[in-house]
Amino acid sequence: MKTPETKFNIPVMEKKKVFFIISAALVIFSILSTFIFGAKLDIQFKGGTLITYLYDGEINTDQFRTDVIDALGGLDVKITTGSDFNTGRNNIRVSLISNAGLTADKQIALTDVLEEKYAANNIVLLESTDVSPSAGSEFFKKCLVAAALASVVLIIYIGIRFKNIGGWMAGICAIIALFHDIIIVYGTFVVLGMEIDANFMAVILTILGYSVNDTIVIYDRIRENKSLYKNNLTLSQLTDLSTNQSFTRSINTSVTTIFAMICVTIVAMMRGVESIISFSLPMTVGLIVGTYSSLFLAAPLWVVLEEKRRAKKGE
Repeated sequence: MKTPETKFNIPVMEKKKVFFIISAALVIFSILSTFIFGAKLDIQFKGGTLITYLYDGEINTDQFRTDVIDALGGLDVKITTGSDFNTGRNNIRVSLISNAGLTADKQIALTDVLEEKYAANNIVLLESTDVSPSAGSEFFKKCLVAAALASVVLIIYIGIRFKNIGGWMAGICAIIALFHDIIIVYGTFVVLGMEIDANFMAVILTILGYSVNDTIVIYDRIRENKSLYKNNLTLSQLTDLSTNQSFTRSINTSVTTIFAMICVTIVAMMRGVESIISFSLPMTVGLIVGTYSSLFLAAPLWVVLEEKRRAKKGE
C-alpha cells in the first residue's frame, strides 16, 4: 500500500544510515573530547576552598586573579563576582580547586595582600569555606540513581502503553536516544571549557524530559497509524508516516524553547553572567540534539531492532 500523503515527506527510513552515522560521530567526538580538551570538574566535585570578599567601587577581575595567583605562589584560581544582598556591597569569590584546600595561614596572608593592594576599594573578608569533594560526589550519585530509576520507569511505561507495537523494544530505543543526548551535552560542556557542576546536572535532567516527550509523541502516532492501516503498511512506512505527521509539532515546540534559550544566552553574555551561560548555552544544544534524536534516531532504531526480532521469530 502506498504511504498516505503528508505535509512533509522526509524519507526517514531511507536515510536512516546517514542519521545513525551523524549520531555515532557526535557521540564518539563527545567522548574523545574528554581526552582532547579535558573535562573541568567544579569545586564541589573535586574539593577546595571558597573565599569571598566584599568591596566597593570597581575591580578589574583579570588583574585581581593575577594578584591572587601571585599571592598563592602560582596556584590557579577561578574568580566570580556578584552582589551581597545583606550588605548591598559587591562581592568577589576566589575558588581554589584542591584536594588539600588552603591552610589558614595562607588565607590570612592572601587577605593581607589583597587588603593592601585594594585599600581604595575597602576590601574585606566575608567568609572562607573548605569544600569537601564528598558532597559533590554524593549529589552526583543521587542524580545518577534518579536518572537510572527514571529510565526503568520509562521502559516499563512505554512497554505497557505501546505493547501492540513491541513496546519494550521501543522503550529501550528511547533510552538509547536519551543517552545519545546526554553524551553530546556532556561533550558541549567539555569543548566549551565549561565546568561540570550543578548546572550540568540541571541541563541533563531537563533535556531528558524534553527529548522523551517528543519520542513518545511519535510512538503514539505509530500506534494510531498501525490501528488505522492494520497490516497494509510496513514498519518503515508506518515510521515515515508518523514522523512526518509529528514533524511540525516537534519543530514548533522545540523552536520556541530554543529561541527563548538563545535570548537568555545573549543577555547573559552581554551581562557577563557565566552561571547562566553555562546553563542556557548547553541547554540550547541539548534541545536541538533532543529534537534530532526523537525524529531521526529513536523510531528508526526501533524499526531496525524490531524487524530483526520479528525475523528471528519468523513473523
